[in-house]
Amino acid sequence: MRDNINKVSQRGERLDALQDKTDNLAVSAQGFRRGANRVRKQMWWKDMKMRMCLIVGVIILLLIIIIPT
Repeated sequence: MRDNINKVSQRGERLDALQDKTDNLAVSAQGFRRGANRVRKQMWWKDMKMRMCLIVGVIILLLIIIIPT
């Protein structure tokens, strides 16, 4: 009988520890998701800046070629 009570108590403690671990994992996952979204936005802006530079460069090159003619 005492063994059963001890086992139930230990099981409860393990369940509490497991619950704490899952809570920590959920918080970590949320932080990772926020960080990933921030990086995605930064890379999108970097890509857009590069595209704009290329477009402006092509327009300038075309103007240099077309205007003197």
